[in-house]
Amino acid sequence: MSKIPKVLLLIESSRGSGRSLLRGIAHYAHHQGPWSFYWEPGGLEKVWPKLKTLDLDGIILRDVDKLEEVVAFGIPAVVIGHGRTEVSCLLNVVTDSERIGQMAAEHLLACGFKKFAYCGCRASKEENAPWSELRRQSFADRIRQAGWSCEDFSGPPSSSRLSWLRERGLMARWLQSLSKPLGLMAANDDRASQVVEACKVAGVSVPSEVGIIGVDNDEVVCGLSDPPLSSVSVNFDRAGYEAASALDCLMKGRGPVPARIVVHPTHIVIRRSTDVVAVEDKSVAKALRYIHGASCREELTVAVVARNAGVSRRLLEKRFRRELGCSVLGEIRRMHTEKMAQLLVETHLPVREIAETLGFGDVQHFARYFRSVKKMSPLAYRKAYAGYSAQQPRSQFGDSFTQTGVERHLPECYPLKHDFSNSLKILDEPKPVSALLV
Repeated sequence: MSKIPKVLLLIESSRGSGRSLLRGIAHYAHHQGPWSFYWEPGGLEKVWPKLKTLDLDGIILRDVDKLEEVVAFGIPAVVIGHGRTEVSCLLNVVTDSERIGQMAAEHLLACGFKKFAYCGCRASKEENAPWSELRRQSFADRIRQAGWSCEDFSGPPSSSRLSWLRERGLMARWLQSLSKPLGLMAANDDRASQVVEACKVAGVSVPSEVGIIGVDNDEVVCGLSDPPLSSVSVNFDRAGYEAASALDCLMKGRGPVPARIVVHPTHIVIRRSTDVVAVEDKSVAKALRYIHGASCREELTVAVVARNAGVSRRLLEKRFRRELGCSVLGEIRRMHTEKMAQLLVETHLPVREIAETLGFGDVQHFARYFRSVKKMSPLAYRKAYAGYSAQQPRSQFGDSFTQTGVERHLPECYPLKHDFSNSLKILDEPKPVSALLV
């Protein structure tokens, strides 16, 4: 009987990102295992004294202070990036922070904001985290590309041991000093919730004066905020699955293994913190509210939007481009495809059923419409960005794990091709529309 691999997991579960990573790892083990797990959510410090005695075959862990000492053990390892730059001698899991910043900027621009700000991590070892800085740069670049500027709350220096109460006061004064209405991106959902609290101290209304978007779509953190937070959803579920797959290759001595695994954002989850139309032109504001509030099956054409805005189509187009830098049809298409993308990555509904739900007469029209904006087919988008649980229906027992033993084949929901020269990405291959019906 072959030996069951023993894998150490040093991943916290107090946040949605960690739980999603663990879920993805568990899915891989259920389908490709069995594996034996030793999970220590408290981190390396708690398990360090007995690390040598665990007889481990592999490790998946956050990038911690003693990482170099872990490497010295010679155990195959995958590092989940958090507070450090990538570790050259190990396989790294990193977020696509550049795309995350762009998506947040595009969402706030679509809300009509013309003033923008970014709030990075609080004063701690994470303040200068590479992912936070990359998100700031990408967000600011996209805002400047649109013709606007971006303010930045850098916080106290990393050496400062300032309490959150004192930092909140500094943040409140900074928020009071900014021109409004303001669109603000926070480095993650935790930081976004802190910005909401600072707004309350500053007497600043969210979202009418400041629209706030976070990152990770941690439903608990976003839901506890008042108002609930909009957030960029990131595919940690899939990243966990791919991290486990890569570790499996390392443990078996089979390759090739990618240099890094990139965790991609999938879509914006809009909640009340950005539920606002921040434009002065009343006809454009009315048109935006109509577009954003239209039901899935409601007829939505430029002529219909103009009629509801109370102006001619030509005048609305002119004002739209002046206020938002895009056409009315462009905004309609953007909203439609965001709804499509959300259903593709968050549900296991067949593509045909999603098309019907959104009012498309046939799946071929749906596929052409989606590809014209996202540059890939709906099925390829689902394979590339949906987590495992969104791609398979739940079992009769209410969970998404198999209940009849271990499946020895790779699930059909992960027919991946890897670009090993750069990073693990999904390569979209054009497919006939008929393939969507399978």
